Order: sequence, then C-alpha cells, then structure tokens
Amino acid sequence: MKRKNVLLSLMFVTALFTVVLSSCKKDPTDFTLSAMVAGTIDLNGATPPNTVPVSPSIVATFNTDVDLATALPANVSLVQSYDNAAIAVTVIANGKTITVTPTSNLANGALYQLTLTAGLKSTGGLAFTSVTRSFTTVGTFVPQGTVAYWNFENNANDQVGSYDPSANGVVAITYAASRNAAAGNAAVFDGDASIIEIPNGDLLMNTANFTLSFWMKTNTSGHVNENGDPAGFFVLGLGANLGFQFEMSSDCNSCKLAAQYDFGNGSSGSEDLWFNGEGQTKDNGGWMGWDFCRDLRTSGGLSAIAKDRWMHVLCVYNAAQKTGTMYLNGEKMKSQDFDLWPEGDAKRGVVGLKYAGTEPNVKNELAFGFIQSRAGTMWDGETWGGYDFPTSNHFKGQLDDIRIFHKALTEMEIQLMYNSEK
Repeated sequence: MKRKNVLLSLMFVTALFTVVLSSCKKDPTDFTLSAMVAGTIDLNGATPPNTVPVSPSIVATFNTDVDLATALPANVSLVQSYDNAAIAVTVIANGKTITVTPTSNLANGALYQLTLTAGLKSTGGLAFTSVTRSFTTVGTFVPQGTVAYWNFENNANDQVGSYDPSANGVVAITYAASRNAAAGNAAVFDGDASIIEIPNGDLLMNTANFTLSFWMKTNTSGHVNENGDPAGFFVLGLGANLGFQFEMSSDCNSCKLAAQYDFGNGSSGSEDLWFNGEGQTKDNGGWMGWDFCRDLRTSGGLSAIAKDRWMHVLCVYNAAQKTGTMYLNGEKMKSQDFDLWPEGDAKRGVVGLKYAGTEPNVKNELAFGFIQSRAGTMWDGETWGGYDFPTSNHFKGQLDDIRIFHKALTEMEIQLMYNSEK
C-alpha cells in the first residue's frame, strides 16, 4: 500500500511540474529580426558587407512566424543610395523567414539600403520595429541598363548582350595590360590595320536616350600619314557620321562625337559634339547650341590629359532635355542644347539618335579602331579615310571597357563610374 501511495505521489508531482513548465512557455512578447543573409554573406553584422552579388536572394529570419498577409513588397524597401531610386522586389514568406529578391540586377559596386518596415507582423499579431541594413554590391560601379559591354579580356565578345564580332571581324588585335590591375587587359590597335567589327550596329543607336562610355589611350609614336606628318585617330565609328563616330585630332588637342539625330519628322541629320578645350560657347564665338565648354588652355590643353595617357570618355544624349554632353575623366567638358537652334530649324525637333546609313556607302557594322567597317565605301579613295591605306587615320593605341546604354546617365552616375573604374 505504501509503495502504491509513493508511486501516486510521484505521478502527481510529475504532472504538476509539467503544468508549471507549460505555463512558463508563453508566446513571444516582441517580434524581432534574428538574422539576415545574402547567400552566406551576413547582412546583420556590425560592418556592412561589400561583396553582395548583383542578383542577391536575401533571407531575413525572425524570432517567430511571419504573418503572410503582411509579407508584402510594400513593407520592404530596397533603395539605391546614390540616387535614392526605389528597387522593385519580390517577397516570399515561409514560417519565420522572408526572402527578398530584386526583380532586376542591381548595379555593380553600389551602396544599397534594405529596410524591413513596421508594417510586418507576426502570426500572433505582434508589431515589428523597423530596421535598416546597408550593403554594397560586388565589383566596380556600373549603372543599370547596359545594352552592350566589351571588356577585351583576351577577346572582343560582348559581355552583357549579343553584340559579338562577326566571324572574320577581328583583325590585327592583340591584348595587353590595361590602365590598372583591376581593369585586366585592353585591346591593342596597331594604327595600320587593326579593327573590330560588330554587326547590327543600328540597334545600338536607334534610341531616344544614349550613352557611350569607354577608356582610351592614344599612341602617337610613329603614327603618321602618307606625308610623314602626325595622323589623326578614328577611335570608333558606325558608318561615320551616318551613324556615330568618335575621333581625335593628330595633336590630341581636339576630339568629337559626330552622330546622326532623328528630327522626329521622318528626316535626320548629323551634328558634332566637338571639344577643343578653348572655352568657346555660343556667346563668345562658338557654334549655336554650344552652351558650355571648359577652358583647358591654362592647364596644357586637351593633350595634357589625352596624349599617350589613359582617358575616360563618356558622351550622353538626353532626349527629354534635348542636350548632348561630353565628359572626360569624369568632368563635364562640353554640352550643346538643340533648343538653342533658331526657330524653324529641324534640329529643334530632335527626338533621339537614328542610324541613316545605306549600303554600299557604309555597312551596318560598328567598328572599333576605324570610322567605319571595311565593307563601307565612303571615303574609300581618300588617303585619310580609306581603310586600305595604312597611313590613314587608323586608331593606334588601346581601348577598354566600351559600354553603350539606352539611357542618359546622370552626372552622379558618371562620376561614380569614373571614380570606380579609374
């Protein structure tokens, strides 16, 4: 009998202990973030990481289950810090986690801020206190929206699109170290025959907004014309001025982007964004439409930064503002405003860029190293403009990181890209 009573007592104590323990296991009184990772990269630490991929899948883990009805993009904010642009995301909840994924790739080398807002709630109805975590994406800064990119890492292939050279479109090209170790290699052009030809060039320029960005280094040594005088540099071109072209003078004291513009009335015409570093605008002897020109005469002129030195070139056309602007080494050097042409001039109606080449005059191929591809016949017989003349204005030097955007990069984007790439 004693044994039975002892056994009953033990059972009672055990049951009572279980009840006490159960009563202590209460639901959480707050709803907090426990962890946040992008793959294996910790986003919840004391130091913001700078190696997050441009296509991250970010997982946030909480101390209790998330209310599915609140796991919405409206309650998650991803902002691109340099321009405060909101990045669209998808949000998927599963138990204690939500997964946040940008709907498009982020920019390389850019700072972002991810905020989980107070709109999130737990399944028990607990409110969340908003938190923000920062991170930087991997690589050098490049704005979103690149249409084509040639980095010349021992080949001339497009790294983001389908604008690869034609089967026989790489002639006399070698590759050598670029401007710094991070930039890898660059394409080397011999000044006699080197050329790279990219088919379907019209698709690269038939656009309202346009940005061309590249690094170049001229090599003036031995670069002469048929008379033994210094020769100019046809850096690149799509059917010359029937498309767009960039060239530099033989003394490296002037350069220009000549491009064909769509006037919005079925016609088009060429206009030069020309820069000589002498400070001329429409108000002091320059051409109509020139509203800005930097004066470099007291610092050695354009040649001080362009002759036999690496230089970053960026030309942008902004359709909304009807302006074309040239930046060299991240600095605004020249701009023109089509609204400053006289009333009635067709250029007042410009809506963007437009390829206007017709065969056999020019071929619809973008050429690096010359003003047009070899199949074009325009200026074929001119000693300065015919590809078959080794002493014509072939480009001699190096090219690297050529990018084309169908958007008008902002000054902040241009400065960040230059600072990152230099």
